[in-house]
Amino acid sequence: MAGGKETPRQKMIGMMYLVLTALLALNVSTTIIDKFLFINQSLVQANKSTESRNVLTISSIESKANDTKDEKDLKILDLAKKVRSKVTDVNGYLDGLEKTFINITGGFPEGEENNLAKMIGKTETEKVGHYMFPAEEGGEGNGAELEATLDGYVDFIKSTLKEAGAQDSDLIPFKELTEDAEDSEIYSHDPNQEGKGFIQLAFESSPTPAAIATLSEFKSKVLQYETAALDYLRTRVGAGEVEVKTIVPMVLPVSQYVAAGAKYEAEMFIAASTSSAVEPVMTKDGAPLEVSGGRGKVSFTASPGSGGYDKNGIAARKFKASITVKSKGGQDKTFEEDINYYVVKPVMQIQSDAVQALYLNCGNDLDVQVPALGNAYNPTFSAKGGTAIKGSQIGKVKLVPKSGKLTMTVSNGGNVVGSQTFNVRRIPAPSIAPYIGSRPVNLKTGMPAKTPKINIKAQSDEDFQKFLPKDAKFRVTEAIITLVRSGSEVRRITVKNPKANISSLTAQARKGDLLAIEVKKVVRANFKNEIEPFNNIPTTSRYFQIPLR
Repeated sequence: MAGGKETPRQKMIGMMYLVLTALLALNVSTTIIDKFLFINQSLVQANKSTESRNVLTISSIESKANDTKDEKDLKILDLAKKVRSKVTDVNGYLDGLEKTFINITGGFPEGEENNLAKMIGKTETEKVGHYMFPAEEGGEGNGAELEATLDGYVDFIKSTLKEAGAQDSDLIPFKELTEDAEDSEIYSHDPNQEGKGFIQLAFESSPTPAAIATLSEFKSKVLQYETAALDYLRTRVGAGEVEVKTIVPMVLPVSQYVAAGAKYEAEMFIAASTSSAVEPVMTKDGAPLEVSGGRGKVSFTASPGSGGYDKNGIAARKFKASITVKSKGGQDKTFEEDINYYVVKPVMQIQSDAVQALYLNCGNDLDVQVPALGNAYNPTFSAKGGTAIKGSQIGKVKLVPKSGKLTMTVSNGGNVVGSQTFNVRRIPAPSIAPYIGSRPVNLKTGMPAKTPKINIKAQSDEDFQKFLPKDAKFRVTEAIITLVRSGSEVRRITVKNPKANISSLTAQARKGDLLAIEVKKVVRANFKNEIEPFNNIPTTSRYFQIPLR
């Protein structure tokens, strides 16, 4: 029995749906809400493909049953048609529920009917939940009908297959579609979902596009169960491969939406035949593809093209799929199709534990990530108005500004992901003060007249030191120290080291004299331990007078 296994595309859509559902809990922007419309569109397309496949399976069963005229085969055909009819009823009910969600949240503007992107209640997050929640939870109680419909569908599938001869072990894959949090593999270990029922999990705080995508996900599961049921029934009637009269090229992408710089991946195959006698030649825009098991592997780096993105950050693209096969007469026959896909502008996330702003001539460490690119993300960086130094870890970069603004550009796989412009601050001046040993000199009370040594320290601004400790190393390299008595100079010395020996001055000092200090030069060691002059010292911070007692 097939078991209703999901295709890679359905798995990808399901994963994206879960991620976006989680993001809703963070009260994210309408941009994330809009992504549910993309998810819904992909689900709708996937569901149409699944439904077409199921219809063909029934045609195969019918063809075999009509050939054999066997009573048992005709019964299997009748059961298959009942399954199809039940699916039509269930998904018809879900279609009606979708229209209700749209109507109770405002409907559409005039002239934009059925345009989901334009629906009035796109950001409404409470009305759908209120409509679906039980009365005891303050709702209108309409979720009970949905739960009963889905539960009844699963029971119908099981009873139909049992009527066809299925054993209990054949029915294991048909699990309930209305699990509460405690029964769910996904939510049972999540403390935030503890105690929640099926309707709460599906519709609590759900914006209208998310609710619609949820209904499309239910339709997908209904169709998957139908696929599994029909596959089982086909084995009971002995129906073979689906027989078709036309050959068309098919491309099965992981997703129609792909971020710029990421890989577009798909499989190309012939829908008409899997016969080993058919050896197709497949191309994408004229370039040959690797073909394995009748399927061509399509993989290329997506870019928005010369047209760029639209106002929603999406670029519509397409490529030509071509499949050439031998016909019965031995002649080559080529089938072509334009395959549409959409390139989504990736969003950069810039983080840093070290800085709140960029500082001139400093090594500002940033972490630049683009989640949409996944494992394909391996960025390169460039900078206008400075230098970008790529780090040892993916996404890490050190920006060294050389002007008042710096623009960083991030590229991936030869495609520009995006740019970010930063304002650049000047390095704050250090505070300069005289010390005796480890204690600062009190400029009001002064110091003993016979003090032999003094230390003129340049200490970094506290915030700058915290943000960029490797760039916050200052040192006084020249100062003039003068002994002053009654307003006249007695003697002066020039020192080249912050730890200055002033005994030649203090040997002549008397109580009531002054030591006048003028700081002439200060240097800074940057993150590379390169020494550079630092001239941004205010005049008022360069002069000190110390009374001698």
